[in-house]
Amino acid sequence: MTQQLVRVQSGVPGLDTILCGGLVQGAAYIVQGSPGAGKTILANQIAFYQASRGGRILYVTLLAESHERLFQALATFDFYEADAVGRDVFYISLFKVLQDQGLSALVTALRNELARNRCTTLVLDGLLIAKDKAESALDVKTFVAELQSHAAFTGCTVLFLTSARTDDVSPEHTMVDGVIQLKEELAGIRTVRQMRISKSRGSAALGGLHQYRISNCGMDVYPRLEALLGTPSAEEWLEQARVDTGVQGLGQLLGGGLPPASVTMLMGPAGSGKTTFGLNFLSLATPDAPALYFGFYESPQRLRAKGRALGIDVEGLERSGALVILWNPMTENLLDLLGHQLLAAVREHRIQRLFIDGMTGFHRSAVYSARLIEFYTALANELRALGVSTVATLEVRDLNGLSGTDPLPEYSSLMDNLVLLRQAGVSGELRRFIGVVKMRDSAFDAAFHDVVIGPGGLRVANRLVLGRSDEPDAFSASTGRTPTIES
Repeated sequence: MTQQLVRVQSGVPGLDTILCGGLVQGAAYIVQGSPGAGKTILANQIAFYQASRGGRILYVTLLAESHERLFQALATFDFYEADAVGRDVFYISLFKVLQDQGLSALVTALRNELARNRCTTLVLDGLLIAKDKAESALDVKTFVAELQSHAAFTGCTVLFLTSARTDDVSPEHTMVDGVIQLKEELAGIRTVRQMRISKSRGSAALGGLHQYRISNCGMDVYPRLEALLGTPSAEEWLEQARVDTGVQGLGQLLGGGLPPASVTMLMGPAGSGKTTFGLNFLSLATPDAPALYFGFYESPQRLRAKGRALGIDVEGLERSGALVILWNPMTENLLDLLGHQLLAAVREHRIQRLFIDGMTGFHRSAVYSARLIEFYTALANELRALGVSTVATLEVRDLNGLSGTDPLPEYSSLMDNLVLLRQAGVSGELRRFIGVVKMRDSAFDAAFHDVVIGPGGLRVANRLVLGRSDEPDAFSASTGRTPTIES
């Protein structure tokens, strides 16, 4: 008969997900990382969360200085509760015991304090200092083993904090049940924090590096989307009804509309009408079938102004609950934070239409760009499983002409549908065109059509018929032909 491990929730968003359920009750963990990586913040965040759930925590430091500076720093975080100190969270320093009497006396003192305060969690901050006091590696292993056996017997979870480098593998690693590594490094000129569960005895864990950030709320961990959602959370949505794009005349090219719960890539240069297309798509949302705008370039104010100029009531959609706007400026974003934020909004608001304005925003936030295909695959599969009809834009540099209909095969192969917006000079006038390149399991009109932006947004007009010409404009230069428009 399989025995289920008893779990202890950490209260750190994302950490329990990486640990596949939380810390194991009665287990011992090493939390390892360089100074400034967030070990103390992580341990105290866990401590105060467990205290709020009825736990009792002994926080032991092996430092010479008092705890006043520690409390000053903790007071800047939302999780800190001053009233819990001395009532549910007990801070003591055993530096003098270690210095004067050694490791054996330290173990005895810790056992006495744990029993006296009936603690469910022990945090020992300064394992490296205890190691320096040991005469051999065996002494260190014995010290860890004695504390671990006591904790396992009493059901007390232990966190050993150490400032050793994450690539150091020490004797005590073999003794503990888990190792949580915190890593802070420079990626170019920006700082990136990443977490890894390098050991998890008797329990699964999400492998690899997971980004985290530290804010006034404490630590937030963002499991890698492709690791968490290796398979989507539900079966794919298979409803047969077509989805109207809101673009007048486009439905005829699409065979009635987009396939339901599909992902459409809308590619085109700047100014070709991608965001306008998205506003048309979002304008059909209702409170019962809401939509989400997830963008990087247009602030909510600018998006509303664009809607007013086109005659699309963005504010009205927001007031009715039909539309949610999430804006992430193109500054220093985290790729997995964006993915989790998007999926959380989809689930919370039961989104059925999603417009992602600028796939480049994900690309620019990736520290390791080689993982983008896997990230997009996990994100797209999950959106399909949630029954969301998605349109995502990608800016391409092909500013003139109609050539280059498949510039990004790696991305386009992940998408169910591909729609192109193009611009070209025709007889001295800049014209816009739209064409459908790919649709999942559907027939479609592959011809380019004229497209017009005006009141009501985007409108598909006449079919293009290409004839021979010697006109030296941008269109002719790229195709060798000049377009004529069917009436």
